[in-house]
Amino acid sequence: MDCIYKDPNQPIEARIKDLLSRMTLKEKAGQMTQIERRVATPSVLKDLSIGSILSAGGSGPFDKALSADWADMVDGFQKSALESRLGIPLLYGIDAVHGNNSIYGATIFPHNVGLGATRDADLAQRIGVATALEVRASGIHYTFAPCVAVCRDPRWGRCYESYGSDTDIVRKMTSIITGLQGKPPPGHPKGYPFVAGRHNVVACAKHFVGDGGTDKGENEGNTILSYEDLERIHMTPYPDCISQGVATVMASYSSWNGTQLHAHRFLLSDVLKDKLGFKGFLISDWEGLDRLSKPNPHGSNYRTSICTAVNTGIDMVMVPFRYAKFLEDLIDLVESGEIPMTRIDDAVERILRVKFVAGLFEYPYSDRSLLDTVGCKLHRDLAREAVRKSLVLLKNGKDQKKPFLPLDRKAKRVLVAGSHADDLGYQCGGWTATWHGASGRITIGTTVLDAIREAVGTKQK
Repeated sequence: MDCIYKDPNQPIEARIKDLLSRMTLKEKAGQMTQIERRVATPSVLKDLSIGSILSAGGSGPFDKALSADWADMVDGFQKSALESRLGIPLLYGIDAVHGNNSIYGATIFPHNVGLGATRDADLAQRIGVATALEVRASGIHYTFAPCVAVCRDPRWGRCYESYGSDTDIVRKMTSIITGLQGKPPPGHPKGYPFVAGRHNVVACAKHFVGDGGTDKGENEGNTILSYEDLERIHMTPYPDCISQGVATVMASYSSWNGTQLHAHRFLLSDVLKDKLGFKGFLISDWEGLDRLSKPNPHGSNYRTSICTAVNTGIDMVMVPFRYAKFLEDLIDLVESGEIPMTRIDDAVERILRVKFVAGLFEYPYSDRSLLDTVGCKLHRDLAREAVRKSLVLLKNGKDQKKPFLPLDRKAKRVLVAGSHADDLGYQCGGWTATWHGASGRITIGTTVLDAIREAVGTKQK
């Protein structure tokens, strides 16, 4: 082959070096840009060499679109990206945080707080395997999971995304990364990203770092701790993720002792990349750079925010909408010397490394043979196992000699109380169909009332 980067038999680092040498500044900036699918047009993808697209919660091809419909959409975007000058494939991302939860008919697993209650690392890994298959069936390569926050205050609105308040439990449950990405072979280089093959996805450990430890549990708040305590409580799960070859890490909206993480060079570069040896790419959270302009209007100092975040160590920016402004400012910052080209090259090297590791240059399109795995009996049985193991019985009646559960199947009447008992959407919780969840039959599944009716039969009321 004329181009080393197109030759799958060449070492990945040689392919990265060759491709990087061929790229213009405009193309490098494009690779650092992640946009929402609603603004992704064929011309934008082809002409700007956009590196990644994401679907926000609820942003799909149409309402209740099936995995095959998603695969059609993602493949269409990929076709446009491959028509760019260098043909660099897209990395498509989604929040598949408890199964491929945005897609109608996919298997929904318990949220992390439930999985943490199981304390079952093998179960988490098997859920990762199943989730990866269903995500890849939809044509998507990248999930923004797992969340490895250690929730220290239940007032935090996102506490259900955490495996728990115990750092050791969170560390144990990072085994889901091996399920999602596959298990690195013996001797795999420390900190180097790993994706086993086409049945696996790029994972993302988030949100680095301290998101579950903010003062009074305030969302996007301030974690007030010494470095020693931050490292001991909140950072410890990340070396476990990195040792499993996690390909990406997402920065947290939150702050540490008053400095926002998206602007914290010490934690993002000196600690995560240098001390912990992370060699994948670091991505911002949704509009994370806009939030650096607080308390001013959203993104009013956007150019300064870009300069700060990229120099701090952010490699890919989840823009997600105003990509033209981001690219204009980023390129200008490099040309003016405010962001050194070495920082840009480092960011793009990391992004390309993940794309090469994930096999996107060889297999950019979806694998339709995986569609039969979506919502299959094997995966739903696994979800049922996870639910059973996650249940926590606090008290079983007033008298231990007369337990309340299990219910008597011969009881003439069974009272099922509460509107949520017959609401599949509420049963699934947040990050199902949309980022905030919704009520009603938003996916395929069984409500608590449905299940009890099936269990007791038709004779009881």
